[in-house]
Amino acid sequence: MPTFETEDKYQGYIAGCDEAGRGPWVGPVVAGAVIFLSRDVDPFLLAHLNDSKKLSSKKREELFCIIQNESQKGKLCYGIGEASAKEIDQINILQASFLAMKRAVQNLSVKPDIALIDGNKTPKEFLCPTHCIIKGDSLSYSISAASIMAKVYRDRLMREMALKYPGYGFEKNAGYGTKEHIEGLKKYGITPEHRLSYKPIQQMLAQKSA
Repeated sequence: MPTFETEDKYQGYIAGCDEAGRGPWVGPVVAGAVIFLSRDVDPFLLAHLNDSKKLSSKKREELFCIIQNESQKGKLCYGIGEASAKEIDQINILQASFLAMKRAVQNLSVKPDIALIDGNKTPKEFLCPTHCIIKGDSLSYSISAASIMAKVYRDRLMREMALKYPGYGFEKNAGYGTKEHIEGLKKYGITPEHRLSYKPIQQMLAQKSA
């Protein structure tokens, strides 16, 4: 379970950063950034924060709302950033993830002194010094909160996209390559939101032109 132990190793304002949506074939990659300005936050939040993938959709939504409420009270601040499917195709998914994180940090109301990045790679050019934390969303409250914000925000985007492009199951699969998504691609083709640099989409384009 996450703690503040990682944050306690650093001085100043510490932002946790994480992304959601590296694997899907469609839609943007979304990043969250969170700074705890106070440790005196809703105890439910600290008791239930974890890697967003280990939580139910209902629990993630609940925590998302609590983070928003704590932000309004001035106990923490959060930022969300996106990089589009087009940007993913242009610069690759890793660099697009870093770009989304940079935008998330830019959207924070407080400038961080250091950003803790989930994973084993750090961006070369960022708005502040960075430190990568492997499995950070299971170790750091800040990164865990950022992972919740990114995941819930992206899932909501994909539900909106499902209304615009019905038949792919985006509201359920979030753009991952499920059976329903593949059937939708065969029936309706590729949408403007698909990542053309991804192998399954490239293969589908190749079959079409063959």
